[in-house]
Amino acid sequence: MPLRLSTVILPVHRWSDGGRRTWQRAEELGFHTAYTYDHLSWRTFRDRTWFGALPTLTAAAAVTERMRLGTLVTSPNFRHPVTLAKELITLDDISDGRITLGIGAGGTGYDATALGHEAWSPRERAQRFAEFTRLLDRLLSEGGAGGPARGVSYQGDYYSAHEVRTVPGCVQRPRLPFAVAATGPRGMRLAARHGQAWVTVGDPAGFDGGRTPDALDALRRQVERLDAVCEEAGREPATLGRVLLHSGPGDEKGTLSSVGAFVDYAGAVAALGFTELVLHWPVEDSVFAGDVEVFERIATEGLAQLAA
Repeated sequence: MPLRLSTVILPVHRWSDGGRRTWQRAEELGFHTAYTYDHLSWRTFRDRTWFGALPTLTAAAAVTERMRLGTLVTSPNFRHPVTLAKELITLDDISDGRITLGIGAGGTGYDATALGHEAWSPRERAQRFAEFTRLLDRLLSEGGAGGPARGVSYQGDYYSAHEVRTVPGCVQRPRLPFAVAATGPRGMRLAARHGQAWVTVGDPAGFDGGRTPDALDALRRQVERLDAVCEEAGREPATLGRVLLHSGPGDEKGTLSSVGAFVDYAGAVAALGFTELVLHWPVEDSVFAGDVEVFERIATEGLAQLAA
């Protein structure tokens, strides 16, 4: 499968002041998917404008026609599978089946404590993530028209559902696709079982998508681990998409400094078997600051040069 180019548009602009135009421009530039982060706030943006992910994607669905849309990523930190499933089915309907759910375990940042509880331990986050994903899969696949007459019921350690109906179900059948973020074996097993794609940022300690040999070696090791997990689970590795979320326009390695630098990097990523590369849309005065003109040239010329 050829490498696809996608983008992450952070929900930091009022819809009437650049928000709408950015999503429309992403479609004009030919991005395969435009994602947004699903956080209550995020890192250096905590005291800045930050809107909700699902309403933003709903608005984006109304002003675009072809481009896929999605979260990168949603987590259990402040969401419940039952309410999330209903919102996703609605969003999938409004977009006419263009939604991908990026889903992950969440972290220890602001989202982890915003609801007033202590941040979960790594073990509890992993356990919640597994249960959250399994239940969400059932709700989106089984709760719609033609599902059990009494809907989906479930009682787990962390989440429960009682006769939940999600009629009419997703436009995409049997449900909208999951892109499961994972760097370790346990998360990768979830991706192999429930995912249509796997998501990584490379080395999670550095959130670095740069071009150094070490970064590419880290990606290579992750891909090898994923292949082994898929084989253990009885899944053909090639049937699982591989999505790399790049660190950002301001990365020190200069990956997005020019079309040529991008082509070199994207070629190395494609050679590792990745099927989708996701770039952050530039945001002024942030870690994602970058040259918008160069970014747009990369979108329109970069993959064409890579394919040539």
